[in-house]
Amino acid sequence: MPDPLDLVHLRTLLAIADCGGFHRAAAALRVSQSTVSQHVRLLERRLKEPLVERAGRGVRFTAHGEALLVEARRILAVHDESLRRLEVAGERVIVVGCTEHAADKVLPQLLDAIRRGFPGRSVRFRIDRSTQLAHVVGRGGLDLAVVLAGAEPAGTTVAELPLCWYAAPQFALPADGSAWPVVAFEEPCGLRRRALEALEQAGEASEIVAEATSLDGVVAAVRAGLGVALLPSTGRAPAGLVPLRRLPAVGTVGLQVAARRGIDRELERMACEVIEGFFASHGHLRSAA
Repeated sequence: MPDPLDLVHLRTLLAIADCGGFHRAAAALRVSQSTVSQHVRLLERRLKEPLVERAGRGVRFTAHGEALLVEARRILAVHDESLRRLEVAGERVIVVGCTEHAADKVLPQLLDAIRRGFPGRSVRFRIDRSTQLAHVVGRGGLDLAVVLAGAEPAGTTVAELPLCWYAAPQFALPADGSAWPVVAFEEPCGLRRRALEALEQAGEASEIVAEATSLDGVVAAVRAGLGVALLPSTGRAPAGLVPLRRLPAVGTVGLQVAARRGIDRELERMACEVIEGFFASHGHLRSAA
């Protein structure tokens, strides 16, 4: 009988594909980049075929790698669904993820509603970036997550949050014709792309001067006067920052509830109602579209 494929190694391969590279896969999986590389090498050694190759500054999958991705998704989907059916995944614990942008607003109300609606079940939270949370939901590692629109898999939109430019009070506007210094989240990030696109469409030059993996990191860099940042507004400016109305309006970003496959529909419905109700009461209505 041939040696079996390692499920951990297959998950690593999928993370590389879903996150867009070794570095981002390592961040999503909470492992080192060398570990990600080792998992790929072990798969290549087991299958005796190259799976990933360099492509400029990035990577791309070989034909054998693309074929393995298809099989890996099928294998892991069956495996994870079997665990859920056999109640091996700790069904008494409800695991909820939330983007940093809304955690302090959402979690108290959501925790209270879950405790009332699902007595006897404990709740565990994970605070992270939307891209990472959505990725974990897709793998079945979270029951549901509150994320910014644009992360995959997409969820149910429960609110529209205005996007605002922020800067430090002491920030010095760039001279005419000079590039706007932008502080942004590390890729992949929808907010980063929208910020740069908005400036470009307005005829403003821009450059990324600092990037961070967390909201705290972005806010700290902006507070230090390094540049400006585009962030969702949930009612008040981040501590130490002020709105900057000199830059073009960007609109809103949807706040979504993404749920794992097979979730208790009552839990998903309740989460959507609680979060939508909270933001509606604060003027952040869900788009009719």
